Amino acid sequence: MENKEELVDFVVTARKYKTLLTTKYKNREVWQKPVEGEVRSNLPGTIIQLVVKENEQVQEGQLLLIHEAMKMLNRIVAPVSGTVKVINVKEGDKIGKNHLMIKIED
Repeated sequence: MENKEELVDFVVTARKYKTLLTTKYKNREVWQKPVEGEVRSNLPGTIIQLVVKENEQVQEGQLLLIHEAMKMLNRIVAPVSGTVKVINVKEGDKIGKNHLMIKIED
């Protein structure tokens, strides 16, 4: 039984090429549209400071927490205005990539 790779077409500046997709590319995590009000980590790291509490009203752009990743302190701000409904982290927690940290609802 022969394992035949499937060629994929792509176009660059009006020229058409064929290529083979790598196994890594085929097994990649599929992108999903972000859910409004969900604050997820982009990188694994540690929660340094939590500034808000559950049921607190927040405005878009307001500081929610400080997240340390790759030796940098990142200010995580509210993507939307609303009420903090869920906080899934506490200070000192080590979290992974794409971890749901905070959920904000209208």
